[in-house]
Order: sequence, then C-alpha cells, then structure tokens
Amino acid sequence: MSGHAARTATADVVCLGESMVTFLPSQPGRLADVPSFGRGIGGAESNVACALAAGGHRAKWVGRVGADGFGDHLVDTIADYGVDTSAVRRDAGRPTGVYFRTAADRATDTHEVAYYRAGSAASAMSPSNVPYEDLFATRILHLSGITAALSADCLALLHDLTAPRDGRPLISFDVNHRPGLWRDGEAGPEVLLALARRCDLVFVGEDEAEEAWGVHGTEAIRAVLPEPDVLVVKRGAEGVTVYARTGSGAADDTVTTVPSLRVDVVAAVGAGDAFAAGFLSATLRDLPVRDRARHGHLMAAAVLTVPGDLTGPPPRAYADRLAALDDEAWGTLRLGPGWTAAPGANEEVRVT
Repeated sequence: MSGHAARTATADVVCLGESMVTFLPSQPGRLADVPSFGRGIGGAESNVACALAAGGHRAKWVGRVGADGFGDHLVDTIADYGVDTSAVRRDAGRPTGVYFRTAADRATDTHEVAYYRAGSAASAMSPSNVPYEDLFATRILHLSGITAALSADCLALLHDLTAPRDGRPLISFDVNHRPGLWRDGEAGPEVLLALARRCDLVFVGEDEAEEAWGVHGTEAIRAVLPEPDVLVVKRGAEGVTVYARTGSGAADDTVTTVPSLRVDVVAAVGAGDAFAAGFLSATLRDLPVRDRARHGHLMAAAVLTVPGDLTGPPPRAYADRLAALDDEAWGTLRLGPGWTAAPGANEEVRVT
C-alpha cells in the first residue's frame, strides 16, 4: 500500500455509492403475489463499509439520500454498524431510492427485482457536489461500476476520482456489471473496462467479464486489465485467482488461486460485497495475498449463512486462525449457520 497515503488518512476505507431501502418479501413467490414486505437496506458500497466497520476498521460511507424518512432510515442503519456517515448529503428535491425483490436466488430465472431509483438523490452525485476532502482522506477509496451507470453526472464523478493525481489513495473498484442499469445507447462494458484500468485494485467475476467483454479465463481477463496492481478474479464455486504485480510488467505478476469454502447457504445475497470487505480488511493489515483471499471467503461465508445482505463478521482472531489453516484443512472446512461464533480458547477449529 506504499505510495498512496500522502494525505492524512482520517478513515481506513471510504466507500462511495448509492444505498437504497430494500423491501424483502415475507414469503416466496412472484412480486405480484407476495402480500407484504419487511424493510432493510441495500447498496454494494455501503455493504462493504458496514462489514469493514463491524470488523473494527474506520469506515466512511459517502453518498446522497433524500430529505425523507427512507433517507433517515438508511443513514441511521448504516451508522449503527459503526460507519462514519458525516459526509452523506441530503437532497431536498430528489427521493431516496428503493427497491423490492423476491426471495428466490438471484441466479435463478424466478428472481425478480423492481427498482425505483430513477431520479434518486444518489443519481445526482457529481464532481461539483461530493466532498472530495472526505473521499481522499483515507487509505483506500472503494468504488463500484454501479455508480457509473446511475447518470452522466455519476459517471463524470467516477472518471474524475479514478484519474491519476498526486497523493490519491489506493483506488479499489468492483466492476459490478449490471446491464439493466445502463441507459439505452450507452456502452456500459467499455465504460467499465476504461474505469477499471485506471484503478489499483479491481474485483471482477469471471462470468461478468465474459458477459461484458467477451473474454474467458483468468489469463484473458488479466490481458484486458493489465494496469491494476492487484486483480481479483472471482470464479464462483472454484474460488478466486489473484494477480498481484511485483514489478513493472505483467510478467512480474504473482498468481495465487484460493479455493472457495464449502458453505451451507441460507441466502445467496451479499456475498460479493462481503468478499470485497474481507479482502480489503486483510489488505489494510498487509496480510499475504493468500490470506487476503481467504479472509474474503470467510466474510462471504458469514453473509451466506444468514438471511440478509449484512451480518457481523467472525471475531478477527478466529478468522485469522481459519485463514492460517493448511491447504488440506482449508479444503475440508465446512461452514453453516452460526459458524461465526468463535469456539472457546481450548476448542479446536471446526473442520469436517
């Protein structure tokens, strides 16, 4: 992380993006048939901030919400996780975004999401109304491709934040390709590729890279993204492959593949954001690349074994014990609901 901390860092990680109130179904079924919904929050970047704050880091979320009750709920809920929300701005002329989703797995054809975010307060973020002094007073600035898709002003903001400049923090970027968010006629994949190439640490799914850029396999993805110092390719059940730059060219990469954990999944939501949070947490601690990826898997497993998008992480000492397992023990580890409660000091790490 050398070379990225010229300013005084008042936060470990700052996350910029839209957070919305999400309405979760009371029972399975089509949106047309679900009789009632419970209220939660959702937002890729605020999810990362909440997970990092719950894990003991100084995390700040920067965004815009409406001057309405939903905006109050968002800010209060995110702050309850320990996140600094002092840089959140209110917009009296635009509402807080909301969305409804079904209970079905997002990967299935029966999953439905209804977004009501067009014209939201967050979509009005721009280089002229976002507090840059908060964005750059950090060790890591975490961004997402979702923000780029919200409006032309949001895209201009991401272009500006990823531009080379003296003293900028380490820029982390989760590609988060969401085809349905891009407006007609806009070349979302090309925009996301250009943004990712200007960042220091990039997260991208192998499947989304193929969908967006027509490339298959980790080496091909690295070939189209040679610039980031660290490229994390998420490969679903097969784990992740991390390319870490050790010199001036791609030939100087170290390539580390870390298998996924076996997890008894309760709800397949929020895992990507949780993985990013775990990886960033371990990056802040200067852990080896293998352990960064393992902490990402562990944080993802914490979310996968609860119903919602957010949960408290395992105690750091317990996560460190699991991340330090040898390859054989890591490969046989299985985690289910309640696993984040650390065993007693005299108990062995649970491996099945």
